[in-house]
Amino acid sequence: MRLPSLLRRTPFRLTLLFLALFVAAAGAILAYVYFASASEAQARAQADVETELSALTAIHRTRGVDALNQALVERTIRGGPYLYLLTGPDGKIVTGNLSVMPFDLKEAPLPGRGEWSTFRLTDTDPDGRVQNRRSIGVIMPLTGGDTLFVGEDIGGIEEYLSRLTQALWGAMGLVMLLGLAGGLYISRRVEQSMAGLNRVVAAVQEGDLKVRAPVRHSGDELDELGQGLNTMLDRLEASMASIRHAGDAIAHDLRSPLTRMRAKLEVALIDAEAGKIDGVDALGIALDEADHLLKTFNTVLAIARLQAGGAPDPRLMDAADLAADMAELYEPAAEDKDIDFSAEVEKGLMIEGNQPFLAQALANLIDNAIKYTPAGGAVKLRARRRSSGEIEYSVTDTGPGVPEEDRERVVQRFVRLDNSRTEPGSGLGLSLVTAVAEAHGGRVVLDEGPGAYGDFGPGLRVALVLPPAVQT
Repeated sequence: MRLPSLLRRTPFRLTLLFLALFVAAAGAILAYVYFASASEAQARAQADVETELSALTAIHRTRGVDALNQALVERTIRGGPYLYLLTGPDGKIVTGNLSVMPFDLKEAPLPGRGEWSTFRLTDTDPDGRVQNRRSIGVIMPLTGGDTLFVGEDIGGIEEYLSRLTQALWGAMGLVMLLGLAGGLYISRRVEQSMAGLNRVVAAVQEGDLKVRAPVRHSGDELDELGQGLNTMLDRLEASMASIRHAGDAIAHDLRSPLTRMRAKLEVALIDAEAGKIDGVDALGIALDEADHLLKTFNTVLAIARLQAGGAPDPRLMDAADLAADMAELYEPAAEDKDIDFSAEVEKGLMIEGNQPFLAQALANLIDNAIKYTPAGGAVKLRARRRSSGEIEYSVTDTGPGVPEEDRERVVQRFVRLDNSRTEPGSGLGLSLVTAVAEAHGGRVVLDEGPGAYGDFGPGLRVALVLPPAVQT
């Protein structure tokens, strides 16, 4: 499915989802209100009957059946929601406001205290209409064979619950309307934002990398999506510009070596035909130029690989071991140039990384320091743990240094300062170091060196800062 089609269908689905979730949540709340109200009303009615039953049985226990009969007569005359019936040992009604026992004592065992029964009470209202009202009650056997029934007419509770049910159904209808309105409002907002994203996607598909997604600064997920898309487009635009710049720079930097190679081959061919030069020597010079071109292409390829996929096959390693190996490798080269080379390496600097790439980056730093430091100068390699816990490789020299305004530019591809034009190179050394650092989650820091020996210059300190290995 194409992305624009998906974006158009998303708001409708979002409306249905919002409505379903809103109605489900509201329905659950309303159902809880109903059952809680019904349960509370039932529990209150049972508590009232229990209280009345306790009072009447206490009268019978302390004052006898005649006092109980008198109390029932008084309560019946006074009226109220309670239902009373006192029967003698023979089952005949003694007193009460019921004409028949709600339970057939011969058919079923006599319920004990706390065993509640629900029944329907047939009654006639003042208008002469027969009503079948719901009631609850409990039968209590008394000493002497008498039986006392106490109940309560809960028809009023049923009417209350009926009115509550109607109100809840009305509330559910209102909830559905509000849910639909809220869903439409939200889907409209989403549709507007999606339309903006859709236009950006369509423009990018047409090749326009300048377009950006609208951001409302509301802090919601759509804003995060728009900001993420804009960040991606910024990086994509920068990458495309870098590719165009790299292509131009490669063409510019390789034009001179290719021209020299062609000229030398042409001169060698002419001189070889005239017998003035050995063709083998001319071919050797041409091969050197070809090796330089291949090295440049390989470096560009390595940088692109690191920027595209990060450091391949990272493994746990001790940064100190790599620093010690590189110091041992480059110390003879420094001595040949009459440069004082020293190394200061801490132990136990565990990192996760690709050793060949890190070795290449460190070799580029040391090689540059030796290349640009005059005879009699000094180069120092350090591997240490920073106070922040990060692992740092640093190479410090006493060469001409890099002006502060050029330190951000010098790490870009094919950038060579004027004072380095006389030295061989392609301007990719620090670019590769930066790519290696970023692929390992680190960074490259350029600072001024400690000073010069004589009139050499301010010197340069380049630090490759890497995150430490995660402790498990």
